[in-house]
Amino acid sequence: MHRTPLRHPALFYRGADEYLAGTVPFVLDGLAEEEPVAVAVPPPNLELIVADLGPLAGSVEFIDMAEAGRNPGRIIPGVLFAFANAHAGRVRIIGEPIWPGRTEREYPACLQHEALINLAFRDRAATILCPYDSERLAPSVVADARATHPLLVDSAGYRPSRRYAPERVLAACNQPLPAAPEAVTLQFEAGGLSAVRHFAMDHAQRLGLAAARLDDLALAVAELSANSIVHGSGGGVLRLWRERGHLVCEVSDGGRIGDPLAGRRPVPPRQVGGRGLLMVNQVADLVRTYGDEYGTTIRTYLRL
Repeated sequence: MHRTPLRHPALFYRGADEYLAGTVPFVLDGLAEEEPVAVAVPPPNLELIVADLGPLAGSVEFIDMAEAGRNPGRIIPGVLFAFANAHAGRVRIIGEPIWPGRTEREYPACLQHEALINLAFRDRAATILCPYDSERLAPSVVADARATHPLLVDSAGYRPSRRYAPERVLAACNQPLPAAPEAVTLQFEAGGLSAVRHFAMDHAQRLGLAAARLDDLALAVAELSANSIVHGSGGGVLRLWRERGHLVCEVSDGGRIGDPLAGRRPVPPRQVGGRGLLMVNQVADLVRTYGDEYGTTIRTYLRL
């Protein structure tokens, strides 16, 4: 088996006591080894760890995962790489992207994120511990964690996962997206990007998107439609609709995305281009992607 400097265990816990028993010693060991430590978990668990660490909490970087990881597609570039790239040597991170309350619509993107950590950090000296509430999460979620993490840890200690298969998980995540309800549709091609942007913004306002989020929509539409023209089939189809409290913007084209980490790799400041999907992940509340031999569909969600 190919060994990497990455350690990526899933922590299974039941209740606050087991949560603290699995996370706080992990933090303290990192501080003792003089490793930079970050904790990115939902607010209730963030408060538990801060309170238990006491004065030592000042030596740790804390991140509200419910905000920073609202879109799972921004966790690798905006949380994990952002922290790792800011420090030399091995870093230690607690990242909890899946918690009770995540929706069924969000979960496939969360699962994809967990599998992609192994690819994104395979050559990086990092220890990334991912807690799972085995008492409140569905058994299928806990089973998936065994496939996305090479190591498992609970009250009995660490052990290798016999079901570790991130490539299989990524293939399973690439499923056709649920059928869209009735949507407004625009076909576009090169030379029509301005019209695409105006079409999207006009209809988004009618569908209830707040004025403060129109710039986010404009950026997402501009980047996705430009990608369709440059990297796709020279054009594409834009669809907009309202769904369960979100404005959904979907762009389909005949191109294919070859890099599974597209939109999740930080881009060097001097690099020209390559930021399109990264920026879409940054402004959207959720991004779902599906690709096959016929093309690619990227669906973005913005909360109304």
